[in-house]
Amino acid sequence: MSSLETTWTWDPAPLVAAAVAAVLYAQGWVRLRRRTGGTHATVGRAALFGAGLALSLLAVVSPVDAIGEDQLLTAHMLQHMLLGDLGPLLIVLGLRGPIAFFFLPPPILRPLAHGPVRAIASVLLRPLVSFAFWAAAIVAWHIPAAYDAALRHPVVHVTEHVCFFLGGLLAWTQIVDPTRRARLGPGGRAVFAFGMLVVSGLLAEVLIATGPQYGWYAHVSPRPFGWTAGQDQSHAALVMMAEQIATLGTAIIFLGRAHIERVSAELPGHGV
Repeated sequence: MSSLETTWTWDPAPLVAAAVAAVLYAQGWVRLRRRTGGTHATVGRAALFGAGLALSLLAVVSPVDAIGEDQLLTAHMLQHMLLGDLGPLLIVLGLRGPIAFFFLPPPILRPLAHGPVRAIASVLLRPLVSFAFWAAAIVAWHIPAAYDAALRHPVVHVTEHVCFFLGGLLAWTQIVDPTRRARLGPGGRAVFAFGMLVVSGLLAEVLIATGPQYGWYAHVSPRPFGWTAGQDQSHAALVMMAEQIATLGTAIIFLGRAHIERVSAELPGHGV
């Protein structure tokens, strides 16, 4: 049984990206707090945003990255859950309310508001497009050929990570609706989250039901914890299933309750 990797990967790209995001949030938070006091620029939301950045960064610089790349599919799956789900969820929660409009300073926001970036963002933030992007990313990158290619080629691996992170941001933006644009009501957002749960659940079931799919891990020797390649794949699927049930299941419960309350309030005789 081999010991687990303890290597930290100090790749400058994610470090710089996280630092830039932190600075942008900090300046927006300070500007909003000066304008409204502590009403909207709260410490709690800043902490959520910071936690989301930290989890996303740890996913690619901590030993989880090295273990997932060289030793365990389970660790690689955990990395993807941090980078494509938990990190984006916390970031979006930290951007709820007016702080989302203060995230970019005016000198940056003005040209973006009238350029192609706004048009692209508008398309990506359509509910069906967001769902399709997220689903395509999670399904396509778990095809064995694509998964192994990402592990063999650094550029492909970075592309995979960007797809997961962007897909997570788009999906959780639809579910949380941080700027209250109401593209979807509570019921629609619950259905959106349920659709994500179905897709990830089916993928997890396929990984559990089939033999080892990823040749990259089939040849690892000695294997951590004495797991076979099949056991490692099953554990990876269970990590995905458990994390998705915890996050998406919670969202479905809260949104479903909000939908029922809204519908009940509109029924004749309500409150009489």
